Amino acid sequence: MVTELPAWAVRLRAERRNRFWSQKEMARRLAEAADDDVRARLPSRESIVRRIKAYEAGHNQPDDPYRLLYARALGLAEDELFEYNPRSVGFAGDDEWDALDLARRVAATEVGRETLERLELAVDDLAVAYPRMPPRELLVRVRRHLSYVSQLLDAKKTLSEHRRLLVAGGWLSLLAATCLIDLRRFPAAAARLRTAAQLAKESEHREIAAWCLETQAWQVLTDGDFGQALALAQAAQRVAPGGSSAYIQATAQEGRAWARLGRARETHETLNRLMRLVEPLHVPDRAEHHYRYDPAKSDAYLATTLCWLGDPSAEPYSRGVLARLESATDGPPRPRRAVAARLDLALALLAADQPDEAGHLTLAAMTSGLLVPSHHWRAAEVVSGLEARRAPEAAELREAYRELCGGSVVQNRS
Repeated sequence: MVTELPAWAVRLRAERRNRFWSQKEMARRLAEAADDDVRARLPSRESIVRRIKAYEAGHNQPDDPYRLLYARALGLAEDELFEYNPRSVGFAGDDEWDALDLARRVAATEVGRETLERLELAVDDLAVAYPRMPPRELLVRVRRHLSYVSQLLDAKKTLSEHRRLLVAGGWLSLLAATCLIDLRRFPAAAARLRTAAQLAKESEHREIAAWCLETQAWQVLTDGDFGQALALAQAAQRVAPGGSSAYIQATAQEGRAWARLGRARETHETLNRLMRLVEPLHVPDRAEHHYRYDPAKSDAYLATTLCWLGDPSAEPYSRGVLARLESATDGPPRPRRAVAARLDLALALLAADQPDEAGHLTLAAMTSGLLVPSHHWRAAEVVSGLEARRAPEAAELREAYRELCGGSVVQNRS
């Protein structure tokens, strides 16, 4: 009779394999996560490996200090790591998972063309789901597919199939990092980005490598480190294939960083470069794909950048962008982008001394249920601006912001 492994044992093994770490590498990471006094009391590396094997076999659950070390090494909370029950999640992607696993079983011990094609389609489906699916829900699905990739790496395959698996793992790790940044779980996001960069290097995939740098640029930009955002966006452009989606997106991020630094000339020069890159583009197949540049994105980025720069054209431009995102004239409506566009317009209205409409738009964005955590700081800027003007609606907006962030105080990141 086969004994089912406890959920925490399955999770420990899956999290390790999702990062493509051996048990020896996991032992090294646990030791590195320890404080000096704890590290001095740890047994030999071989003994830690034996513990890891016992944990993953479900023989005994980690106790102190290993629970904490696992949480640190994996960038996860202890309760999430050891109390997670995959059967209670209710995967929205069970059908796609069953289809993938059936294709693998048909191929027996080999990976096979059918399995790889289905996996690559599933990766694209997840990237398309990003703009509309809550990041916590999408992260669950991405993790499951990463676990599947790690299983396939143990199967018989050609060198070409091996590279395709590494590329799929790279895209999935990158998407997991993006979801984690949305959830403000930065240590876990950094771990996923390192894995994506490693897989990009091993598969010689320059676009994934560039997206890793661009994603870092986006994270530090939202955290207020504009100089670092600029450096990362420029580094991404040096790595990316010319004219690729990653190259164009990194150019857009460079423009936003220049705007936040208050450098008008450099901002406009970068925006002009962006427009020249976007001009010949057509709307891509599955325009909502997070890693395929949709020309409509450039309008939203231009609106954001002009708002941050304080350009007089920001208000009419932002209104036009919002109208297009909420209509079906340029493809399907894009509700999450429209929420961010409302905040851009609110910032432009503040600059134009129209606080009433700015407050109304910001309240609508915060109560929409579509504003992801990585955009909370943008709402905070509007709230702080209204408070500085002593607007009557500022108190209501502050309370709405507190509810949105679970009691966090408003911080001005300008």
